[in-house]
Amino acid sequence: MMSMPTPEPAALAHSAKLRAAIHRRIEASGGWISFADFMEMALYAPGLGYYVAGAQKFGAAGDFVTAPELTPLFAAALARQAAEIMRMSAPCILEAGAGSGRLAVDMLRALEAADALPTRYDILELSPELAARQRQTFMREAPRLLARVNWQSSLPARFSGLVLANEVLDAMPTHRALWQNDDILEYGVARAADDGFLWQTRPASARLRAAARRIADAGALPSGYVSEISLLAPAWVAAWGERLTTGCLLLADYGFPRREFYHPDRDGGTLMCHYRQYAHPDPFHLPGLQDISAHVDFTALIAAAHPAGLNLAGYTHQAQFLLNCGLLDDLAALEAGSPAYLWQASAAQKLIAPHEMGELFKVMALGKNLSAPLSGFLCGDKSCQL
Repeated sequence: MMSMPTPEPAALAHSAKLRAAIHRRIEASGGWISFADFMEMALYAPGLGYYVAGAQKFGAAGDFVTAPELTPLFAAALARQAAEIMRMSAPCILEAGAGSGRLAVDMLRALEAADALPTRYDILELSPELAARQRQTFMREAPRLLARVNWQSSLPARFSGLVLANEVLDAMPTHRALWQNDDILEYGVARAADDGFLWQTRPASARLRAAARRIADAGALPSGYVSEISLLAPAWVAAWGERLTTGCLLLADYGFPRREFYHPDRDGGTLMCHYRQYAHPDPFHLPGLQDISAHVDFTALIAAAHPAGLNLAGYTHQAQFLLNCGLLDDLAALEAGSPAYLWQASAAQKLIAPHEMGELFKVMALGKNLSAPLSGFLCGDKSCQL
């Protein structure tokens, strides 16, 4: 592995506590847990997991940079689509996993400027630490808008409006499968002799086996092929089918349609970890101190959404979506050559350039009872690729 920064002693002690907790989970489970269980503990174990502990995660001082942290142009473009969806449904927004709160603040500012503020902006957040940071962001930068914001820890029974999930699905715990001749095995995690962790296979569960068979039926995979299969992300999307009355799920994340995700040449999967701006593939390194993610299979999302009553309202590259939503118009409104223009032009380039975030990141809209097409997908829709 490449040389990465050494954590402070307190951080190392924190990671050791989480490693010991995972070891106890493995021992209580007979010496093996699924990778999904390992990932769930590494990211979300109460008081210890990466997303529920206190380390800086987002932005240049953290482990990775998300689109909202790059420039407010991203939120301004989303705000245009949000206003349109709210006009067709209800003046409410629910953001899942709001990170630092940057997207929420910038979106509400943009909606305020357009006289299109929602009556309420709910944040679905499982991490008390992140919820506190989000509140601090509002208190520091937009306290006047704080009265519209409500924090939730579970899905609502009913909702109308916009449900927004930006880089959320990639962090949902995923299983890891091995297609071995005519059999399906699951890669799980066992305790290593050096008190670390190691990969170990077992026969796949019936549910995972069925999902793996469907993937193999869509295209021949070579024996020995390894990749992730997310069972949680499609289930999360389907759960909105009975909850969403009128409105839309807007999902932005990095990933592929199934034929690209499980391409025979993409052997080894898409698992990726981030620590202090370093990207690497080892999920067992410093548990609790690094992010772990996997790309999104967007075909699996629509396959789960449609039977649940949600309709595909659009699917395209992030670049095309942002251009459709006026990103370049907002950039052009800045004074050409000014420091603000140069900074935001550079950030916009990262958002839309094909070799940056423009094509790897996708945007999918899943709607119910919408009265018109969504402007973010009027040009360059890629739904046929699903």
